[in-house]
Amino acid sequence: MASWRTFAQAEPELAASVRGLMHQYGPGYGYLATVRADGAPRVHPVSPAIVDGGLFCFLMDSPKRRDLMRDDRYALHTFPAEDCDDEAYFTGRARPVGDRDRIRRLAIALRAEPRADWQLFELSIDLVMLTRRNDPAAGDPAKPTSRQIWRDEVRCGSVQ
Repeated sequence: MASWRTFAQAEPELAASVRGLMHQYGPGYGYLATVRADGAPRVHPVSPAIVDGGLFCFLMDSPKRRDLMRDDRYALHTFPAEDCDDEAYFTGRARPVGDRDRIRRLAIALRAEPRADWQLFELSIDLVMLTRRNDPAAGDPAKPTSRQIWRDEVRCGSVQ
């Protein structure tokens, strides 16, 4: 499973575009999908952050946090943009961060409330997909939708 740093080094332009979508309103916004105990999907809004070479998310004690503690698989979708229909999507595994120095640094950097009952998770990346949709008002109406996909070759194998 790749870190954000590994993905960004492999695909810097794709990573910059994805980061732009995630942080288009300043803080990161997205929808986190987890797996409920009965196997059904669960979707929650979250504020992920790309910082310190990783993709992180502080989660309060909640169904989504309990889901990830039981089954670490996740999917993350960026918050919709106001000016276009572009979107980014990630899948991977969420791991609780146990390094107290890293937690403290990121809590300060991300302004996490120190008295809150949160857990920091690092989201490893198996797959990233960026979809750009043509906006006829913004350019060539004949330009098709484009899709870029990156997969962690170690985890997912190479893309043919």
